[in-house]
Amino acid sequence: MTALQTALASYAAYHRDRRNVATHLVGIPMIFLAVVVLLSRPVLDLGGGTLTPAMLLSFAAGLFYLRLDLRFGLVMALLLVGCCMIGLLLAQMATSAWLGWGLGLFVVGWIIQFVGHWFEGRKPAFVDDLKSLLVGPLFVVAELAFMLGLRREVQAAISGPAPH
Repeated sequence: MTALQTALASYAAYHRDRRNVATHLVGIPMIFLAVVVLLSRPVLDLGGGTLTPAMLLSFAAGLFYLRLDLRFGLVMALLLVGCCMIGLLLAQMATSAWLGWGLGLFVVGWIIQFVGHWFEGRKPAFVDDLKSLLVGPLFVVAELAFMLGLRREVQAAISGPAPH
């Protein structure tokens, strides 16, 4: 198996119940965006350019995704750029609005995640492997690709027992 397939298979082992997968399709993007929003302050002005902690983390995460797989990595990089743009817009709002969006998305996203794991009857993957916090967003992109009939070879490689 490739590194991508190994990472997705390991994550998928914690996500066999379709209800859990469905909650992840909602909760993970909320958490993903929330982290970027919350890290979009402070803003360092570089004389015509801007740099935030979110941009630095997104760059590192983008490299991680690209090393796993070029096609999924490019999708993830585009999503990270989009999240950084949204994060910058929200970071310009009043502190209460910026924090409200960031913390609200984060808390609600995690509540949705834990409901999914209640359905699954299994703890979240990150409890056993912190790397799964990065693999989770990739899992969502992969699941959406599979629903569209794309990347069937990856889907076949990571499938395990039939979902509940």
